[in-house]
Amino acid sequence: MTRKQKRLTMILGGLSVIGLAAGLVLYALSDTITFFHTPSDLAETGVKPGERIRLGGMVEDGSVKKGPGTMTSFSVTDQIDSITVSYNGILPDLFREGQGVVTEGKLQEDGSFLADTVLAKHDENHMPRELADSLKEKGVKLGKGADKAAEEGGY
Repeated sequence: MTRKQKRLTMILGGLSVIGLAAGLVLYALSDTITFFHTPSDLAETGVKPGERIRLGGMVEDGSVKKGPGTMTSFSVTDQIDSITVSYNGILPDLFREGQGVVTEGKLQEDGSFLADTVLAKHDENHMPRELADSLKEKGVKLGKGADKAAEEGGY
């Protein structure tokens, strides 16, 4: 083998090791990826109960109900459909009716959503791009700040 062939063999071997490592990392992370959905998307996409997802939309007015301890239930809506969310924990200070929210958890057999994480936005200037785009596709009117924030990348 010439020096040129040895060098080429070393480069190809190194690239294949890096490719294999990247493939293993992506495979390992595939179990932790969560996808973003709105309430009307849940029926369309056929999300299975027990599947971990992110659910986003607006907290429906008059839907927040405090339970015993830190248990809270509320409805998340995208103005087309809504879903009841149960959360056991301390809600963010910015959480309130009529505001945007992103929850992470699992869809239950009865069609409700059990959240283990709740993220609230403080105004229309900090709406996640996915949520703003999804709500706009469904015909929901957003404030100028949400449109601008979505164009700039959300939060």
